Amino acid sequence: MHASLRIIGALGALGLVAGCSSIENSRGYLVDEILVQSVQPGIDNRQSVEGTLGRPTLTSQYGDPIWYYVSSRTEQAPFTTPKIASHQVLAISFDEAGNVVSAERTGMEQVVRLEPDSDATPTLGIERGLLEDLFGNIGTVGTGMGGR
Repeated sequence: MHASLRIIGALGALGLVAGCSSIENSRGYLVDEILVQSVQPGIDNRQSVEGTLGRPTLTSQYGDPIWYYVSSRTEQAPFTTPKIASHQVLAISFDEAGNVVSAERTGMEQVVRLEPDSDATPTLGIERGLLEDLFGNIGTVGTGMGGR
C-alpha cells in the first residue's frame, strides 16, 4: 500500500515539474543550414533560390531587390512574458538580371528591445474626459457635422 502511494506521489510531482517547464515557439522560416549554405552568389538566381529555400518571408519594396527569410524562436516560462531566445534574418540580394549577388545573415545583435514609457498613447488635440467620451457624439450622429 505504501509503495503505491509513493509511486502516485512521484508521478504527481513529475507532472508538476513538467507543467512548470518553459514553452518554446518557433516562428517564420525554419532554417536548414545545408540549404542556406547551398545558395551561392554568382551561381544561383531567383528561381533556384525559391526552389531551394521557398518563398521569402518578405521582399524589399524599394531599392535593390532583396529577399528576407526571418526566423525567430521564443521561450516562455509559465505565467510570464515570452522572451526572444534566437532571431535570424537571411538577406539575399539580387542584381538586375535576377542573379544572387550576396547572402548575408544577421542575428540577435540587430534585435532592438523597446520599453514604452507609459500605457497611454500621446495624441494631439483636445483632451477628452470620461463624460465627453461617453456622450460626445450625441446630436452629431447623422447630422453631417462630425465630432469636434
